[in-house]
Amino acid sequence: MTVHFVGSGPGAADLLTLRAVALLREAPMVLYAGTYLDEEVLSHCAAGAELIDTQNLDLDEIIAHLVDAHRRGLDAVRLCSGDPSLYSALTEQTRRLDAAGVPWDVTPGVPAYAAAAATLGTELTVPELAQTVVLTRTQARSTKMPDAEALAKVAGIRASLVLHLAITRIRTIAEELSAEYGTDCPAAVVAFASRPNQVVLRGTLADIADLAEAAELKHTAVILVGRALGIREQADVACSHLYDPARDRVR
Repeated sequence: MTVHFVGSGPGAADLLTLRAVALLREAPMVLYAGTYLDEEVLSHCAAGAELIDTQNLDLDEIIAHLVDAHRRGLDAVRLCSGDPSLYSALTEQTRRLDAAGVPWDVTPGVPAYAAAAATLGTELTVPELAQTVVLTRTQARSTKMPDAEALAKVAGIRASLVLHLAITRIRTIAEELSAEYGTDCPAAVVAFASRPNQVVLRGTLADIADLAEAAELKHTAVILVGRALGIREQADVACSHLYDPARDRVR
């Protein structure tokens, strides 16, 4: 049988994809991270489904449950917060499943950065201002970052920047980024995007750390930095070439 890695999105049960809901309704076993997932998301699961909270399990224990389901002839859903392509440990899990001969597939979800940008009402790519979005994190008590991806190097291109898993280091981050972006650069923090307890903080690199620390945010938050975040305050903004009335069009 098959293990389905399913992106649960940012947390709101109605932001799951139709495919994700269909898989949850049919799966006899669902593994989920209780730290990040709203109980309403689990309401999509079938009555009588075996629900396993993985927040206190290590990787080998999680894989053992998935392999056991396969041997019992059961499909299983492994719910990932956000989208499985970002910080989901998909690679580590699927390599182990491959070694055990267990088939798997992936269903994407709404990524946290997209939910945060939607909450802010912000387009992260603005013509002639920002055409690149960098999704990254920083290292604290976590896996080592590649040397080439040090925050100071990433900041050098001054793209729209989204930092995951970094809220507890926001003061250090703001100080590092100010050297490239400037202390007046717009910055925001969105925690628990799309959920009832959503927190939205707007400021600049000069004060965003103060705001975040005052809100006592510890997890489930993304930090967004870049000039695109302040675009609504700018009077003169370039328009996309696609919609430029002077652009040659094929008739």
